[in-house]
Amino acid sequence: MGMTITEKILARASGKPAVQPGENVWVNVDVLMTHDVCGPGTIGVFKQHFGPDARVWDRTKVVIIPDHYIFTRDEKARRNIEILREFVREQQLPYYYDVGTERYKGVCHIALPEEGHTRPGEVLLGTDSHTCTAGAFGEFATGIGNTDAGFVLGTGKLWLKVPPTLRFIFTGDPPAWLMAKDLILAVIGRIGCDGATYMAMEFTGEAVFGLGKIAAEFAGQPISDRPVGFSPAIEERMTLCNMVIEAGGKNGVIAPDEVTEQFVRERTQAAGTRTDFEPVHNDPDARFAAEYRFDVRTLEPMVARPHSPEHAVPVSDAVGEPLDRAYIGSCTGGKVLDLIAAAKVLRGRSVAIPTFIVPATTEIERAMDRIRLNGQTLREIFESSGCIIGPPSCGACLGGPLDTLGRLNEPLRCISSTNRNFPGRMGHKEAQVFLASPLTVAASAVAGRIADPRDVLN
Repeated sequence: MGMTITEKILARASGKPAVQPGENVWVNVDVLMTHDVCGPGTIGVFKQHFGPDARVWDRTKVVIIPDHYIFTRDEKARRNIEILREFVREQQLPYYYDVGTERYKGVCHIALPEEGHTRPGEVLLGTDSHTCTAGAFGEFATGIGNTDAGFVLGTGKLWLKVPPTLRFIFTGDPPAWLMAKDLILAVIGRIGCDGATYMAMEFTGEAVFGLGKIAAEFAGQPISDRPVGFSPAIEERMTLCNMVIEAGGKNGVIAPDEVTEQFVRERTQAAGTRTDFEPVHNDPDARFAAEYRFDVRTLEPMVARPHSPEHAVPVSDAVGEPLDRAYIGSCTGGKVLDLIAAAKVLRGRSVAIPTFIVPATTEIERAMDRIRLNGQTLREIFESSGCIIGPPSCGACLGGPLDTLGRLNEPLRCISSTNRNFPGRMGHKEAQVFLASPLTVAASAVAGRIADPRDVLN
């Protein structure tokens, strides 16, 4: 019996010729990532079980990226950063992207590929549920807890159960106004927040590989005018894989193609990280637990009502619902493509409600000053429309301390390009959060209520 992409990666990582769903295997880890929220706990577990003087299994395979609670006066949050710094000095770790330095990056899930830490065919584990984002590069990527991460720090291995694979096939030519966020909300709306529990979610079909048209004209710009390796297609694939955890998925994955390999080559070479990788693909006779088909020509922009991503409906069912705030940012909605999409709506218009723009990384922030629409930079468009621009970070996606920019400190109604809208997720437990693509968020910011981006798209 043939194997899926996920099965083949785990077979290789466990040194086995083949594995099957439900099998438990010891997996060799290629990259372990942690950040300021879970890093201190992971370090504590490592020291408790391996000893105060223990060394990590491979210092070149540990990546630490502070990104969540960093632009705050909160003393406990600041102490977390100090714990990371102490550990990095002690272990002499080369891949630490410290806040307040030139190396600072921003959101870990976007920083990882930017800095050449994502490669097809590898195993990437991280102490954050949205580590699954990296499945966009044809690798097995998933979130783990502090205890597991502490064990990986000491051994470089983890005991994993091989997940079965659900396959999501998107057919048709996607219109420019349809974004990956709409596709993944359609999926979650169909199968629910537990519909893929401990399963791999594979995305395929011509529509998946044709996403990113809203910014396709920027893909071919000279490197001097765009981020290294900027690819609208890759960024949209990252959004798809990013939210598999909202459906209960163990990991998301998309078969690597030439676009993937070019991106990874550019990034690894630019960052000076390891450049070798070996992509894998489904065997012709691979078996899937189930297949779901979507014709993108029948899809609308989607909105997920409070308080769950599975409350996804076509935007036409939500148009006119009042709003108090709009938020564009996070690993899900703060990439270059996301900001270009928002700018296409906001150009020449003013927002009717407080609207926050938070780029995911420092590289994306710099792109805001280089990429132009009709002569205006993205930053100029956002500023002239009345948006509030924040520093690169996770921002208010996870709520955070009270002084976090954009945090919902009152029971407001907010439309957001982030990934979760559970009670209290962005702050106040009585706030109501609507999830949507950056296009829909921007159109709604202008209207002051939920709006269809097709009605206002420039």
